[in-house]
Amino acid sequence: MKLLVLLLFATHLSIAQPIRGTVYHDKNNNGIRDKGEEGIANVAVTDQVEVVLTNKEGFYEFAVAKGYGFVAVSLPEGYSARLWWQRVSTTNDFGLTKAVAKTTYSFIHASDTHLSEKSVDRMEKLRTLASQHKVDFVLVTGDLVKDALRVSEKEAAAYYDLYRREIEKFAVPVWSVPGNHEIFGIERHLSLVSKSNPLYGKKMYHHYLGPNYFSFNVAGFHFIGLDNVDYEDLWYFGRVDSTQVKWLKEDLSNVPATVPVITFGHMPFYSGGLSMTHFTEEGPSRTLEREGGKLQFRHVVSNADEVIGLVATHPYPIALAGHYHARQIFWYETSKQKIRFEQTGAVVEANKYGNEILPSGVTLYTIANGKIGEGKFLPLDE
Repeated sequence: MKLLVLLLFATHLSIAQPIRGTVYHDKNNNGIRDKGEEGIANVAVTDQVEVVLTNKEGFYEFAVAKGYGFVAVSLPEGYSARLWWQRVSTTNDFGLTKAVAKTTYSFIHASDTHLSEKSVDRMEKLRTLASQHKVDFVLVTGDLVKDALRVSEKEAAAYYDLYRREIEKFAVPVWSVPGNHEIFGIERHLSLVSKSNPLYGKKMYHHYLGPNYFSFNVAGFHFIGLDNVDYEDLWYFGRVDSTQVKWLKEDLSNVPATVPVITFGHMPFYSGGLSMTHFTEEGPSRTLEREGGKLQFRHVVSNADEVIGLVATHPYPIALAGHYHARQIFWYETSKQKIRFEQTGAVVEANKYGNEILPSGVTLYTIANGKIGEGKFLPLDE
């Protein structure tokens, strides 16, 4: 199944009229609800602020849409979808198709594609690996495009459009979340972009790729894609904002406590990457940033304890991230459970640290019998 994407312009908004629709079993996968195609109950639907469940007829309703201009389903176990999100209208129906039941699933975790015309061949290598290993889906944890932070609208839009075209070439779903390089124009002294630009900040991501955080269910796991990069004025830093935290609570409240959760986002919660970088307070790659006047580490998620505390009410075997362009594995064991924090390499190129080369690559994971295995690193170069 290809991930199909709609063009979208949206800001954080409220729409006065109710937003409603039906989630139904699209038996012939034609995108139209035909006679005899029944509704699907207990499917979570969100506007990225609130989460509601469909009733026994598959119907859902928001009294007022409060999000960013689209509505999305948390794809339920055993189903696939031609479209899992849509631009908000007065009626938003979702047709789901039953997926082939399997006992073993696999997926690739990729990150930091930094896509431009010069790096298209790297995406081709990623597609080849996905095909060779016959994975069920691909996760891409941010820094999808070469840059939107400090370039013109024309240049940034071209990178976004290229990324969208490239992921549509995959034969399996590609689930993407944003990184710092997707935040359009905020380094205004370099981009020369105005705050009043209609695509400024996160709006360009919304326009081209839709929801910047979401969830779906497969292989007995609840996957949560996080947007864990925030910004103030000219600079970005790792953080899950308060609107998303509220959404996360609602999303998890509809997931049985025994269902394990896997999160994936650009910034790591914890990382050895901090030890691999210079400790600097100034410059575009500085290690520290002030959030609301409080000095924080910039390249990890500053409210990691809050987010992990919410997710860890469920079994939480692994949190996936990118950003540091290196395969890294870190875990700690609490009185309740062991949580693995794993980062993968960059698709765009290898990374040099001291006298060491940190190879470009992705990580392959297998899920079987309700457990996720150890990841296998797959280099993109010989």
